[in-house]
Amino acid sequence: MLKEIIISIQSYYKAHYFIREHKLWKWIIIPGIIYCILFVISLYFFGLTANNFIEWLSLKTGIKAWLAENGSGLLGFLFAFGGIMLWLIQMLFYFSLFKYIWLILGSPVFAYLSEKTASIIEEKEFEFDAKQFIKDIFRGIRIALRNCLWQSVYMISILILSLIPIAGWLTPLLALLVECYYYGFSMLDYSFERKKISASDSIYFIGNHKGLAIGNGLMFYLIQVVPIIGWVLAPTYAVVAATLSLHEAKDIIPSNTEA
Repeated sequence: MLKEIIISIQSYYKAHYFIREHKLWKWIIIPGIIYCILFVISLYFFGLTANNFIEWLSLKTGIKAWLAENGSGLLGFLFAFGGIMLWLIQMLFYFSLFKYIWLILGSPVFAYLSEKTASIIEEKEFEFDAKQFIKDIFRGIRIALRNCLWQSVYMISILILSLIPIAGWLTPLLALLVECYYYGFSMLDYSFERKKISASDSIYFIGNHKGLAIGNGLMFYLIQVVPIIGWVLAPTYAVVAATLSLHEAKDIIPSNTEA
């Protein structure tokens, strides 16, 4: 798995030079600006909702009043830190929902970018088939909805776990790994759908090569740390990087499952 994660991380650096060399900027910048605007708006409202939920929970459970009466500095610290962990988990959960909305809306662009990248790598033109392209878009939407469902199940479980003092402190890391895996999963699947590999085979392959998905998603989130520029570049860089990573991973992928 570690080797696969490294391949995915390196593929982002290669994606930058690949995009620059082949002048793919219009397919990077325009969707990125749209994503950036939607991301900022969503982040604002998500933050308000998360704060309101924590306040409501502390009042309904009586924790706030109990801490005020108890007056223990250690207990206050533990529950305050737990509140921060809960807020982080909520933000990751909200962001995952936004992410899937964007994956559905951006599916045509992502499918085209993956195909364009493969066309350049393999030095051959793929004949455009409108019917197949539409099928690929709906395939991407179905995979996004499927991943959204499973990720929501895991995230709700992690959200409940985060309410447990001390044990819940590790939940943001666990939630981040889940986020990385499912985002990278969606990016990798565009290559599989282009090869007309069934969704079930794609799920099986990625499940056995989790490092490629986790590495792709991890770099996506690290780029997101950089305001504005990172928000613009991250989504479409992830698609190109995922396509390149599958090409680079041919030596560790059995020939009967190559994408």
